[in-house]
Amino acid sequence: MISIRPASFISILFVLCTLLLTSKVLAAAPVHIIKDNHTQLEQFQMEYFVDKSETMPFETVQKQDFILSPNSLSLGTASKVTWSKITLNNPTAVPTKVYLHHPHAYHNKAVGLYEVVNNKLINERVLDLDDQTTWQWMYRGSAVFEISLEPNQIKTLFVNSTSFSHQWFALNLYGEDLSKRALLGQFTYIALVVGMLLALIIYNFLMFFSSRLKEHFYYACYLVSGGFWIALSYGLLADIFNVFGYNTMKWHLSLVAMPIFLILFMTNIFETKKRYPVEHWSLLIVLALLSINFIYGLFDIVTALKYSSTLAAVMMAVSLSVTFSMLFRKHPVAVFFLIAHGLFVLFSGLAVLFYKGMAEFNYINSHGVGIGILLEALLLSLIIAHRIRSLENLKTTQADLQIQASTDPLTHLFNRRHFSNAANKLLTNENPIKTPTSITIFDIDHFKNINDTYGHTCGDKAIKCVAELIRMQSRQEDILARYGGEEFIILMPNTSLNDAHILTERIRTMLEKTNIEVDQNKFINITISAGIAEVDPASPNLQQTIDCADKALYESKNNGRNQSQLYK
Repeated sequence: MISIRPASFISILFVLCTLLLTSKVLAAAPVHIIKDNHTQLEQFQMEYFVDKSETMPFETVQKQDFILSPNSLSLGTASKVTWSKITLNNPTAVPTKVYLHHPHAYHNKAVGLYEVVNNKLINERVLDLDDQTTWQWMYRGSAVFEISLEPNQIKTLFVNSTSFSHQWFALNLYGEDLSKRALLGQFTYIALVVGMLLALIIYNFLMFFSSRLKEHFYYACYLVSGGFWIALSYGLLADIFNVFGYNTMKWHLSLVAMPIFLILFMTNIFETKKRYPVEHWSLLIVLALLSINFIYGLFDIVTALKYSSTLAAVMMAVSLSVTFSMLFRKHPVAVFFLIAHGLFVLFSGLAVLFYKGMAEFNYINSHGVGIGILLEALLLSLIIAHRIRSLENLKTTQADLQIQASTDPLTHLFNRRHFSNAANKLLTNENPIKTPTSITIFDIDHFKNINDTYGHTCGDKAIKCVAELIRMQSRQEDILARYGGEEFIILMPNTSLNDAHILTERIRTMLEKTNIEVDQNKFINITISAGIAEVDPASPNLQQTIDCADKALYESKNNGRNQSQLYK
């Protein structure tokens, strides 16, 4: 068994502590080797210090204790002035260059770079985003600083990041070629997201103008405010239009406008005003609070944005409560809305934790609101699609009911009521009748005997046979209908009495030669009688003309049937 004396144990413990302390010191001051133009440091260790006073001079900052951290940080609202410390070493015998990128500089108030060699400040550059004379270090929304390293030189960089409200940033180091590539592709994915939202915006505005349905208008406005905020907050506007600085602060009211239009969208699709008064008034109260905050933000944007997070939490709670209420009431779109809004709340919650410095810096957390807006927008489009499909089904059902109300189910010709409406509309048109119009009434001869002898199935076949023959011989402008049990009527515009007689006789003779199958290998023939009358152009009267045609029909029957007679 090995024994260790107390003195030896203390010595070993001292050595271990020394090693641990030494490792911490080394880790607390990482040195990054820069050898050539192929540098690409996007994940590395640096140090940071928060100036709570927000007025500390650089000479004093140099002497502060910095905290080891990754190169991407989110520190919340209590760290408006933050200093980062990066040490670079060029161990080669030739000078080289490296480029420091601050890719999220567009949302900052100022970014400063201080270069120190041997504890001596040798270069100082300050980018003030409200001072256009300093924009030479701003490129497409990113702050870019060129740093020269002499042979065998160690240089310490102090980067000052001053924010308006929430402090979050990332610092990257690149060689010249990789620096250009990083700048060119920085906001491509944001442009893709905004492009998708723009397509939905155009589609829904067009749908609103064509249908006048309010949900399309509210949804399009929601997409406009959400898409604009994404383009503003994630650098696309800075990339394309050089939009940044204090002047853009009021533009963040677009994020306040977005829930306003979402609530209006909810009241419309859930029809809360008509059917759910409690839910409707709760939404209206939140709507009023958001509107007041939006108007106040036009005059004091900083204060308005402070209250925005609280109002957003209230809005989310109320909107989710209303959605659950709709779900319990089995509203058909409640499930879609719950999933869509639930995803928005989830990812926005991650973003809120990120902005407050309580969540790590990664893509999902830093872009949580944008991801939530995109997912909610896409899923809300399913509600729009569901509403469109429901309206189309309703229109189809109404059209079917209208057809059923105006059509004879056996022959699929118009029924008596529709014939009267259509014929009266034609005859009472504002333009006077300049051409002759005639009416013919047909009646199947001895129809009762057919039913009594061969059954009602055979009688139905006879009715359908006559209807089909009349339909085949009629023109597109003629109005034909089943007028009674075995009676049919046809109104023929632009047709004289003699021409109507020719058509009637053609139908009668064709039917006379038609066989109707009763049973297998057993057929019968049927005939029709007809009466024809012409509409008086001086005083067109539908019922009077039908009565005249009816008198001519009875004359045909009295004269032996299977013939047509003209009313004179």
